Amino acid sequence: MASSLLCWLLIIITINAADGFREYGVSRCVFNSTDLNDIQYIRSYIYNKLEFIRFDSNLGRFVGYTELGVKNAENWNKDPSKISGEKAQKETVCLHNIGNWYPAMLTKSVAPTVRLYSRTPPAGHHPSMLVCRVYDFYPKTIKVQWLRDGQEVTSDVTTTDEMEDGDWYYQVHSQLEYTPRSAERISCRVEHVSLKEPLITDWDPSMPESERNKLAIGASGLILGLILSLAGFIYYKRKVKGRILVPTS
Repeated sequence: MASSLLCWLLIIITINAADGFREYGVSRCVFNSTDLNDIQYIRSYIYNKLEFIRFDSNLGRFVGYTELGVKNAENWNKDPSKISGEKAQKETVCLHNIGNWYPAMLTKSVAPTVRLYSRTPPAGHHPSMLVCRVYDFYPKTIKVQWLRDGQEVTSDVTTTDEMEDGDWYYQVHSQLEYTPRSAERISCRVEHVSLKEPLITDWDPSMPESERNKLAIGASGLILGLILSLAGFIYYKRKVKGRILVPTS
């Protein structure tokens, strides 16, 4: 699974109101696997948007953040039954729910689609610009690299952050400024949890994409013109053949 920590906000358990003031508690499970050792249980108590005390399973005790929170933490940490009850929530609440989430959602992945194309550099810029567009992948974490003859390129590279497509998928764009050399191989390398091995896409410099598009449009127009010309010629021949020539004296 991706290395970044996933945080699942559990149900807000208590909400009390008095004269417009609010006090509530929030339980969180922070995890990167279903292993109990990789799970952190945090129980926070907030009053008027200010967290004043929390229990952290990594510390095994309460920590106060205000004068009231510090006093409560001192008292609660002296109560073995309260501490053991909070520690038990890590397994009872977190481990149980995370076990349901992983097979249902978090282990799902979609392999990325990669498109490599050239872009006309701005006026006054001599190096060429290559763009590696990686899109329609899930989950979010991904690694994009440029290779020149199999060696990683780190200079003159600009890569965007992962961007949401709005349909649960993500996309990322990486640009490389380079000066073309004879017989070199430039590639875009993508690593993602959905791939068994890195996906490497080579750049084909034989003809820029814009030129290929122009050539395809021109060829289509030529073929259409030939078809229309042939149809007109056949029509003309049939019309001439059907005429009756009347000799003149």
